Amino acid sequence: MVRLGATALVIGVDPFFLSRRDQIAALAIRYAMPAIFYLREFAAAGALMSYGPSLTDAYRQVGIYAGRILKGEKPADLPVVQPSKFELVINLKTAKALGLDVPWFLQQRADEVIE
Repeated sequence: MVRLGATALVIGVDPFFLSRRDQIAALAIRYAMPAIFYLREFAAAGALMSYGPSLTDAYRQVGIYAGRILKGEKPADLPVVQPSKFELVINLKTAKALGLDVPWFLQQRADEVIE
């Protein structure tokens, strides 16, 4: 990607990328490429930032759904549930390593700022 002139990296939802988050984040830093991902685990691994559904909230919703089924509701009668909570995580250590300034207003909107 660097040889092709890419200046940033955006990774979508894919289990393959999730299983290699540490390696991808390290390569992005090594090649000074700002990277944005879909789960907070990527930002925690060293990516610049992430924005996507909260896994904690998704697991909570799964528990509620399972509880409804265990109480006798038919799965076919239950509505489709989509993520309702999204989180923005910014890694300021990575921003500093990349020589980037993250605007204060964006830091204030973040659900988590890693310093």
